[in-house]
Amino acid sequence: MNRRQQLLQRLDKAWRAFKESYAGLTERELLDPGVTAAWSVRDIIAHVTTWEEEALKHLPGVLTGEKPPRYSTTYGGIDAFNARETERKRHLSLAEVLRQSEAVHDRLIGFVIHVPEDQLGGETRFRHRLRLDTYGHYSKHAEAIRKWRGRRPGSTFARPDPRPAG
Repeated sequence: MNRRQQLLQRLDKAWRAFKESYAGLTERELLDPGVTAAWSVRDIIAHVTTWEEEALKHLPGVLTGEKPPRYSTTYGGIDAFNARETERKRHLSLAEVLRQSEAVHDRLIGFVIHVPEDQLGGETRFRHRLRLDTYGHYSKHAEAIRKWRGRRPGSTFARPDPRPAG
């Protein structure tokens, strides 16, 4: 398996795990706040999409040696950027958030397919930024959603079987 196939497989595995973390939730559950602070699963999906959009915005420049702007300088920090983007997407319906999520992810995969092979392995600036904005990010939020699901009253999600093995 070459570097591109390995990277695409890593992206796909993390993406599927992220989507599985909220699979089966009702619309109401997807909109319930409190998953991560005041965020709902819908807010987290919109947030992950925002960071994929950021990857698509800045990775082409990374490939040509440009340095993306610092979030601390441009926005007052990553938390301020996240708050701004959350507010910007607050009006979107759940259906629109889900549609954007799939569309942006498909664009990201299409972009990665055409990146020069020498940028895909090791710890290039490209690979570092891609990891932070995508597959490293998906897993953080998938875990938060799984934990939230496990805390919900009456949930059996992600709880181990209490019966002893054997």
